[in-house]
Amino acid sequence: MLKLNKSVTLGSKSPRRQELLKLIVPSFDIYTMDVDESFDELKDTLAEVAPYLSKKKADHIFPFINQNNLLITSDSVVIKGNKIYNKPEDYAEAIKMLTELQDGSHYVYTGVTITSNVKQETFTCITEVEFTLITDKELDYYITQFKPFDKAGAYGIQDWIGANFISKITGSYTNVMGLPTQELYVRLKGWEG
Repeated sequence: MLKLNKSVTLGSKSPRRQELLKLIVPSFDIYTMDVDESFDELKDTLAEVAPYLSKKKADHIFPFINQNNLLITSDSVVIKGNKIYNKPEDYAEAIKMLTELQDGSHYVYTGVTITSNVKQETFTCITEVEFTLITDKELDYYITQFKPFDKAGAYGIQDWIGANFISKITGSYTNVMGLPTQELYVRLKGWEG
């Protein structure tokens, strides 16, 4: 377990990120606030969206927490072709997203920002995910039973759909869940006291 010389604050409501961070840091505070997640200025550089939003969250939250703490924020986006798949707003949008993502590869980009009162570091982790074909009945079952409306791309790799329809991943599994633990662990080692 890491021995950091600072207390840690996680800037995320996500139960998955909280669960994953516990694998690295046994105790931490949580501080969240609503941050405008628009990124219109980046529409031509989709690979920069996740780190941009992660840093944006950090810059908004850090002034409100204990300045001696280490703040960790992150944001994940799903990209296929030239399109970003954010969190679906409703059942119909979830169906549309999963229909477009199935039978091929897409990429999950997670941007993570570590902020202290002396420095800030942002990095991006990319994982390739491949879905097999999913029937309409199976899509309906997944969305009605698992309600993936809080997940980028309308799915959770750790859910029923991940267990049965993801045929291959290249890269970090925890990155697809929302926090690339191995990469974060390595970077946090540089902040140890």
